[in-house]
Amino acid sequence: MAELDDVVAAVAASPAIRAKRSIGLVSEVLGASGWVEGPGDDGAAVDVDGRTVIACGEALWPPFVRADPYGAGVAAVLTNVNDVAAMGGLPLGIVDTVVADEATARSALEGMREAARLYDVPIVGGHLTISADAAPSISAFAVGSADALLSTTHVREGQDLVVAACTDGVMREDFPFFPSFDERGQDLAGDVRLLADIARKGLAVAAKDISMAGLVGSLAMLLEWGTFGAEVGLAALPAPRDVPLAWWCTCFPCYGFLLTCERGQTDACVHAFTSRGLSAARVGGIDGTGVITLTAGGRSLPALDLTRVRVTGLGVR
Repeated sequence: MAELDDVVAAVAASPAIRAKRSIGLVSEVLGASGWVEGPGDDGAAVDVDGRTVIACGEALWPPFVRADPYGAGVAAVLTNVNDVAAMGGLPLGIVDTVVADEATARSALEGMREAARLYDVPIVGGHLTISADAAPSISAFAVGSADALLSTTHVREGQDLVVAACTDGVMREDFPFFPSFDERGQDLAGDVRLLADIARKGLAVAAKDISMAGLVGSLAMLLEWGTFGAEVGLAALPAPRDVPLAWWCTCFPCYGFLLTCERGQTDACVHAFTSRGLSAARVGGIDGTGVITLTAGGRSLPALDLTRVRVTGLGVR
């Protein structure tokens, strides 16, 4: 029961969730955003002669780049691959931009090379500026393809909420990141491509990767398009044994996804993950309250109220 209070307090104090609100600048400047075709957060689906192409990009957090350029290079690839997967897509290629001194740039590119190997996605181009004066920065962009789209716009009341994750790993001490590279190794490439298979088979209709905003913040981003709510049972949540639940619910896991399923497909969706040795479970359901409610030990507490506070602040057209 104490964990419930800890998780709610951690969500309320999360700087990553607060930082997401600045994304609303996109709507202020460019106008209201489409949640499928963009401009907006994460990926966009673009029709190209009848085929769906997924395009996305990610700028790495500058303090992370300075502290661990190799890790930032790895993250530049994995964040884009996860974004493509969350829309039901298969990653086809990565391009990057790096501005840094030579040692930092080399380390960042080595991280990208390793992640590209693990995820079996080629780095097909980019831009490099070597500068000893500029603050180091890394951005990366991905292109993918999708036969069936997993979209936030498919979320509806009455759907089941599934959390799937790799819970094998060790939390970083300096950043709220839970890597699973050593534990999953060569399975990672197949893990991210699993969501495209789930989309094709209709086992889920919407998905969101769990990123810097953490599990609860990412769930809010999944739901805010329609101001939906959800009840999440913490006891059912796939989670590492040795990580406090408050950390797990506010961290960025290497592999973690939220999915919504029509009730007749939920068991098959969960099985698709568990059959690969990943953790997955139905943790709750989608409702029309606009409030994300967490439950544990017979108690319930609201974690985020989307009728009062937006997460990204993006306007919807």
